[in-house]
Amino acid sequence: MHCKQFVSLSVASLMLAAVLTGCGGASSTASSAVSSEAASAVSAAASEPAEAALPDGVYTAEFDTDSGMFHANEACNGMGTLTVENGQMTFHVSLASKKIVNLYVGMAADAEANKADWLLPTTDTVTYSDGTSEEVYGYDIPVAAVDQDFQLALLGTKGKWYDHTVSIRNAQPKTEEAAETPADGEYSVNVTLEGGSGRATVESPAALTVADGKMTAVILWSSPNYDYMIVDGEKYLPTNTEGNSTFEIPVSALDTPLAVTADTVAMSTPHEIEYTLTFALN
Repeated sequence: MHCKQFVSLSVASLMLAAVLTGCGGASSTASSAVSSEAASAVSAAASEPAEAALPDGVYTAEFDTDSGMFHANEACNGMGTLTVENGQMTFHVSLASKKIVNLYVGMAADAEANKADWLLPTTDTVTYSDGTSEEVYGYDIPVAAVDQDFQLALLGTKGKWYDHTVSIRNAQPKTEEAAETPADGEYSVNVTLEGGSGRATVESPAALTVADGKMTAVILWSSPNYDYMIVDGEKYLPTNTEGNSTFEIPVSALDTPLAVTADTVAMSTPHEIEYTLTFALN
């Protein structure tokens, strides 16, 4: 009796061991399958091309550097223009002078061996707040990623390369805006006249005065027959009594068409004619 129980227990133990061995094998096979699927997914994700950080378009962005001697021109308020085309990013920055003659994306130690990759300067004209202008060097810099530091070496006029860490940050879509009002002073501006019959003209360039942030332009017509102008609902009379009609009128913004009305007495009866005037700094 005891022997039968022992045999039965032995058989049961062997069967249980077989079952457990079978489960272990199945678990190992499933684990291998899951691991294989995970590896395939990671590999597929890695092979997919990364999407551009910004959609194609034109942006303004900050040029951030590690040096007070290497920065965007003060007339640009530390900013430059970032262009994204077909996913490729290029940043244009106007520098402070012509003392930086080449740039290289990478380390200074590698620049001499990669002369074909040197960035060549453009000649940019910047206008300062006092109205003066200056020619400086600018650069088109390829950018791999925004808001990330990268190495940009510069070559000075003394022939030595210097390492710098820079980044292009806070990119914002660029919008067309009216030109800023220049500092108080006297300026010469180009004037574009549109409207009317096309026979009348105004003298260009014209004198522009900025006082307390407000602009006034002298308009000299090609005819003596204009007896008043209307700008923003206000009537302005000629400032002269002889020669071609001359007016001093307010200018609300540069590079933006200004709607005006000019009354002419050249016809049998006076006629008000609608025009636009656009002013641009020389």
